[in-house]
Amino acid sequence: MHDSCGKKLMWTGVSSPWHRQKLADLGGMAREQWAAAQYLAAVLGTTLFLSLQPRRWGRVVRGVFARQFFFSGVESVRFILIVAVLVGISVVVQLGVWTDRLGQSQKLGPLLVVVVARELGPLFANFVLIVRGGSAIATELGIMKVGGEVRVLEAQGLEPLLFLVMPRVLAMALSAFCLTVIFVLAAFASGYGFSALFGQAYMVPEVFLNSVFQAAHPFDAIGFLVKCLLPALLTGVICSTEGLSVQGGLTQVPPAAKRALARSLFALFFTSTIVSLLTYS
Repeated sequence: MHDSCGKKLMWTGVSSPWHRQKLADLGGMAREQWAAAQYLAAVLGTTLFLSLQPRRWGRVVRGVFARQFFFSGVESVRFILIVAVLVGISVVVQLGVWTDRLGQSQKLGPLLVVVVARELGPLFANFVLIVRGGSAIATELGIMKVGGEVRVLEAQGLEPLLFLVMPRVLAMALSAFCLTVIFVLAAFASGYGFSALFGQAYMVPEVFLNSVFQAAHPFDAIGFLVKCLLPALLTGVICSTEGLSVQGGLTQVPPAAKRALARSLFALFFTSTIVSLLTYS
C-alpha cells in the first residue's frame, strides 16, 4: 500500500526536483514583489508626510510642481475632452435608449454614476496620465541620474526625494483629480447634448441632472477620490523610483521607462479592481 502511494506521488511529480524548483522560484518572485510593494508604500508615505510640512515647499519645489502639473494636467485637457465626448456619446445615449425601452428611465442616473463617474472617469484619466506624464517622469529622472545631476543635488545637501519625487507625485494626483472631473462633466454634457440634438433625449435637462445628483451618495465621493488619487500617487512613485534607479548609460533609460509604464498600468487596474470589489460587495 505504501509502495503504491509512493509510486502515485512519483507519477504525479509532486516530489520531483523540477516542481520543487518551480515552487522555489514562485516563492522568490512573491517575496520580491512584496518587498517592492513595501518599498513603494514607504516612499509614498514619506512623500505624503513631507508634503504636509509647509517649510518643505520652497521655491524650487513649487516650480517643479507647477511644471509637472502643467505638462501632465493642463496639456492633457484637450485629449481627455475628446475621449470624454466620445465616451459620453457612446455610453449616455445607449443607456438612455435602453432604460427608456425597458421603462426604467429613473435608473438612468444611477447607471451613469456607476459607469461614468465611478469607473470610466478615473480609469481614463489615470490612463492618460500614465502614458503622458508617467513616461516623461521616468525618462527625465533617468536622464538626470545618468547625467550625474542627482549626485550634484546630494553633494549640495539636497534630498532627491524632496526636490525630485514629492512635487511630481503630488502634481500627478492633482492632475488626476482635475482630469477626472473634466471627463465626467464632459461625458454627461456631450451624451445628453448628442441625444437632444438627434431627438433621443427622453428627459428635460433639469430631470436629467436631478436624476444624476440623486443617484450620487457620499460613499460615491470616497470611492471617486480613491480611484482618482491612489493610482496617480502610485504612478508618480513608481515612475520616479524607476527613473532614479537607472544604472549605466542612456541606453538603460528606455527600458526603465517601459518598466515604469507596465508597473503603473498594473497598479491602476489592480487598485481599481480592489476598490470596485470593496464598493459593490
